Amino acid sequence: MATTHLTTQILRQAPPVCGSFRRVTTTGLSSSSPLTITFKTRKEPSPKNQKFKWARKLSLVEESSPPKPTVDVEGLATFLYDDLPHLFDDQGIDRTAYDEQVKFRDPITKHDTISGYLFNISLLKVLFRPLFQLHWVKQTGPYEITTRWTMVMKFMPLPWKPELVFTGTSVMGINPNNGKFCSHVDFWDSIENNEYFSLEGLWDVFRQLRVYKTPDLETPRYQILKRTANYEVRKYEPFIVVETIGEKLSGSNGFNAVAGYIFGKNSTTEKIPMTTPVFTHALDPELSDVSIQIVLPSEKDISRLVLSV
Repeated sequence: MATTHLTTQILRQAPPVCGSFRRVTTTGLSSSSPLTITFKTRKEPSPKNQKFKWARKLSLVEESSPPKPTVDVEGLATFLYDDLPHLFDDQGIDRTAYDEQVKFRDPITKHDTISGYLFNISLLKVLFRPLFQLHWVKQTGPYEITTRWTMVMKFMPLPWKPELVFTGTSVMGINPNNGKFCSHVDFWDSIENNEYFSLEGLWDVFRQLRVYKTPDLETPRYQILKRTANYEVRKYEPFIVVETIGEKLSGSNGFNAVAGYIFGKNSTTEKIPMTTPVFTHALDPELSDVSIQIVLPSEKDISRLVLSV
């Protein structure tokens, strides 16, 4: 009797089956308790049966082989590039691209029909006035497309109209029988637990509803590409700074020089409105030399504003 030990490990999610919404992680059986399969030694088949057994093996292989994709996934990805930007505008998305029983999930919302999915979109439009920004669309499986996006929303019912920002990815499952989307699962960058119903996701929403006031100062325009619990990745539009070099990180006379420039110490003695942010860059490991930059207003013509010394 021959004995073989096998350890099973899942490395990647199988092609999406609509109705399964669990993010796959690397799991497996414990190496200390391997799966044991016992094979009994049997006599070699007679030559007259060999042809039949090979034909039977070939049939089993063909039955167990995954079907080759027949869906134009690349065409669907191109379609999403054109369709998703209309998610919250008057045109809306093309509902004919989705199964009637499409399953939508995000950390705090779920719907199992296209009607429920579209109702959720309509509700968000009324309450939040969302601005949806699509960054990219990629095929990530035989019947799977993943998108990355940013959504900025203002909660209109509250007097201070707080701005909520979410970034993340959506995994779109495709029905291989009709080429329509049969699942849509959102994963937010700002939380760890993206399973429905996520209390962490609900808290992420509530904490963005808090009352806060930012200084009424101009700042360079930017787009948030990724928002996590600890940091943001931003893409800034071009802007102009006035810069000087200081001798140390704190209490630098370099800051006084650049601040004096915007307070009127320039060739025209013109005061320039304050802006945010102020950038400080260390130029050496000892932090003895620093670069200090103050952003100038976007409409300001600085060609005639020379530092007065």
